[in-house]
Amino acid sequence: MLFPTTLVGSYPQPEWLIDRKKLAGRFPPRVRAKELWRIPEPWLAGAQDDATILAIKAQEDAGLDIVSDGEIRRESYSNRFATALEGVDLDNPGTALDRSGHPNPVPRIVGPIRRRHPVEVDDLKFLRRHTTRPVKMTVPGPFTMSQQAQNDYYASEEEAAMAYAVAVNEEMRDLFAAGADIVQVDEPYMQARPEKARQFGLKALNRAFEGLTGTTAVHICFGYAAIIHQRPSGYSFLPEFAACSCLQVSIETAQSNLDCAVLARLEGKRIMVGCLDLNDMAIETPETVMARIKRALPYVNPENVILAPDCGMKYLPRDVADGKLRAMVEGARRLREEYGSTK
Repeated sequence: MLFPTTLVGSYPQPEWLIDRKKLAGRFPPRVRAKELWRIPEPWLAGAQDDATILAIKAQEDAGLDIVSDGEIRRESYSNRFATALEGVDLDNPGTALDRSGHPNPVPRIVGPIRRRHPVEVDDLKFLRRHTTRPVKMTVPGPFTMSQQAQNDYYASEEEAAMAYAVAVNEEMRDLFAAGADIVQVDEPYMQARPEKARQFGLKALNRAFEGLTGTTAVHICFGYAAIIHQRPSGYSFLPEFAACSCLQVSIETAQSNLDCAVLARLEGKRIMVGCLDLNDMAIETPETVMARIKRALPYVNPENVILAPDCGMKYLPRDVADGKLRAMVEGARRLREEYGSTK
């Protein structure tokens, strides 16, 4: 399909499930934050299932072509996977600086990082049972997890990142085997810490993709708009993804008004062009969506463009998120008409 539409990953969790005021009033948790959930533990999993069905239906009602589970069961994009791994002490967490320079409790690495069991496969199977559309799952990237941990075991950050890469690779293999059409790795810290990303981040990421045959993607962003409000006009780490074995790269362009000329350096990749500004509660018009996508078209062939929000939508009010998604879908429909293809 020309100009397919998708989420980057998250859809807003309902107020009855999670305390959205608490969620928005803190930095994304790196350790577990069970206090955010409104539903007591015996009924929490069932409530998360119900909310996930609502998120899937909302995406289908909006007309998205590729559907995610909305990351409804997660307190943050990374902590559900990162805290499920062997080798980390969660009872005695460490401290690391987040991308805005604030200290945050994080998993403390005290032994070899290993994946105990599949973490998201049951989530994928649940998603598959409730939609007939192509599906995407997201996992946190090895470099980002290495930056969101206190390393008290490995000789270097690079060694820790490579261990995380093996765990991510195992998870992605299982997700593809269970029927995922796309698996996206979230690597926001490559933008936040580009020098380290150049030293060993890309190496770790390519190790995570090693031997995979499914459709792989990487999301790199400037951070959630609800938390980090100012955007630079360009990425500090983006052309380097030309050397990444992923098939798709997800970027922000809407809030930052990104100079899309950099995308010419990612020839051969499909680009998820972020065309919804998540810092602006006004709902875009389809024309605005089209204009943002057209900024990328001098540098990316239309068949290689996917429409998406700038980042995860979890901090938006649900009515705003739904309105923005519908505008994106309508913009994509008009782009297909203009560029001569509906399927």
